[in-house]
Amino acid sequence: MKALFAMMAGYNQWANTRLYEAADVLSQGQYHEDRGAFFGSLNGTLNHLLVADRIWMRRLTGSGPQPSALNEILHEDLRALKAARIAEDERIIAYVRDLSDDALSGQIRYRRMTRPEEVCQPLAPLLAHLFNHQTHHRGQAHCLLTQLAGDAPSLDLLVYQAETGIGMT
Repeated sequence: MKALFAMMAGYNQWANTRLYEAADVLSQGQYHEDRGAFFGSLNGTLNHLLVADRIWMRRLTGSGPQPSALNEILHEDLRALKAARIAEDERIIAYVRDLSDDALSGQIRYRRMTRPEEVCQPLAPLLAHLFNHQTHHRGQAHCLLTQLAGDAPSLDLLVYQAETGIGMT
């Protein structure tokens, strides 16, 4: 199971890198334009992805930044957001790398931002949610990027596997 999450952490980093590199071609106006997505603009969507990862990583590790809202804009500037994204992806990779099998089969307790009651959840399905959430909103960002730039790179897991050989044996 740990190998699966290690692959997903690497894929997450790879896909984010490709998405941010493609977004570099946009003007500030395009990047901030409200296109009717759930978080409005590409900026809002990419910020939400970082916000959510920071929330989950704080729950998982007990440390790190604590965003105050799911739609919080951490960085208006793409370059600053990209640097923060790179650091968070490294943090996720390190967290997964350091997980023991016992930890993966264990439980985590946390409180939601929207409700005060404590939640107890198995760690492995929670990690699956973390990576699935990234994929879900990255898909929205991919669509926005395609609308704005006319093209966006493939973020398919199979492309990542073919490029890296991870998960192919």
